[in-house]
Formats: sequence, structure tokens, C-alpha cells
Amino acid sequence: MTALRSFLFIPGDSEKKLGKVDGCGADAVILDLEDAVAPAAKPLARRMVADFLKARPREERAVQLWVRVNPFDTGLTEADVAAIIAGAPDGIMQPKIDGPACVARLSALLDEAERAHGIAPGSTRILPVATETPIAPFRLGDFAGAGLTRLAGLTWGAEDLSAAMGASTNLGPDGAWAFTYRMVRSLTLMAAHAAGVPAYETLYVDFRDDAGLRASCREARAEGWAGRIAIHPAQVPGINASFAPSAEELAFARRVIDAFAAQPDAGTVGIDGRMYDIPHLKAARRTLDLAQ
Repeated sequence: MTALRSFLFIPGDSEKKLGKVDGCGADAVILDLEDAVAPAAKPLARRMVADFLKARPREERAVQLWVRVNPFDTGLTEADVAAIIAGAPDGIMQPKIDGPACVARLSALLDEAERAHGIAPGSTRILPVATETPIAPFRLGDFAGAGLTRLAGLTWGAEDLSAAMGASTNLGPDGAWAFTYRMVRSLTLMAAHAAGVPAYETLYVDFRDDAGLRASCREARAEGWAGRIAIHPAQVPGINASFAPSAEELAFARRVIDAFAAQPDAGTVGIDGRMYDIPHLKAARRTLDLAQ
């Protein structure tokens, strides 16, 4: 499955910010109908997002257009989907789920909506925020066997989870994630790979700290995260660059692949005095795939 590097949130009721989408540089934009929109403005946001999507047919888009809908317990999900599906969004971000069953419920809703509007069956993908309720982390491993064909990846969030638990903070004394949230983050990463989909890192709050963002993204990519959520357009270049292989990484990946190609029956090869085996070959191939 092809991974995206960057998802940029845009409030669905902001005409000014919607006007900047086409040149934002992100791989995907998430048009938000949930937390970024006040309750009284949600009907307006639905109409604005629906019009925005219809004005940009899927096959003509320079950037993928996703929509974050409201969670089922608000009673607004069905209205959100009904309003925006005719515009054929590339995908839906689904917040505050309790587990794979919530994604299956949204998938069934999309099945019906796609049929009604003549949209290719299954073409609207789903990216759930898989850790925002206290029960959700316990069900992360269930994604691997859930058969969710629309599943486009997994991402995690700490703010709603800490609010749901009545926590005063989700950070430790050093400013990094507290243990509970580090654990949830790691479980999300493993659950995504177990399910065979990309894992997307949560947002980096300080949009003015480009150096910190890039360092955090490089660390995340080294762990196996495929991309990241952005909350400000200024974060997009740093995210895109950090989740793309460097020239040095690409050169070394080619050396590994060439070394194995020169010895097709070998299980290990030597490069610069070090031994490399089949997992290194697989990693090298993934690096080249990512660059493409």
C-alpha cells in the first residue's frame, strides 16, 4: 500500500484556509468537520466542504482530499457522509473510535453512499484515529484480522485520550510523552504493521519549531512511521523532507541491492567490513519504493 508523507488539517468552515489548499504542498489535506468547527457552524462546514470537493473532481486533484467526520456518538456522522460523498473524497478520517467495529460501521455506511452516488465501490478509504478512547488501545491488535478493506492506515492521538481519562497532562516532566502515551503510540505503530497498512505519527504541536519537527519526524521514520499529521502549512515541507529517504540512504540501499544481485545465492553479503542479511535487503527495497 502506497503511504502518504503528510496530511494537513484545514477547518471546513474557513473560506480563507480552503483557498490555500491547492498549493499547500501536502500529499493529502483533511477537511475538518469535527474539532476545528464550532457546533453551530457544522451545517455551514458541510456545505462548504461539499462544494469544495465537487469543484475538484478526484481525477483532477493535485492533492488528495480527505474529510474528518464527526464520531458516531455525536449523531452527526450520517449527515456528514450524506453531505460530502457526492464530491468523492479520497478518504475519511474517523475520530474517537472504540475499535475495528467502528470502522466497519463507517465502511458499511460508505458502501451504501457510494452506490447511491455512482462512486467506485470501496474507493473512499478510511484512516481512523485509533487511540482516542480508553478502550481503543486494548483493541489495536484486532485490526490485523478485521478484514477492513478500506483501511488506509492507523494514526493515534493523545489529546482526546487524556481528556477522556481526566488527565491534567499527557506529558512527562521532561516535556516528552508520559509513559501511558508512549505505550499507546508504540502499540499503534505495531498494530498498523500487523494489519499491513501505514502508520501515521500524530501532530507536532509547536508549528514554529521547524528544527524540532524535523528531528521528531526523522526519529519517527526510523521507527517505522510512514508520515505525519500537520496542523499548519509551515510544517508540510519539513514533514515531506523528513519522511523521504535522503540521498545517502538511497545510495546505500542501492549498494545493498547490488551486492545481493551480484551473489544471488548468498544469504549474507559484506559491505565495508560489515555483514548484511536478507532483512537488510528487504529494508533497502522498501527505501527505494518509498523514494518512488
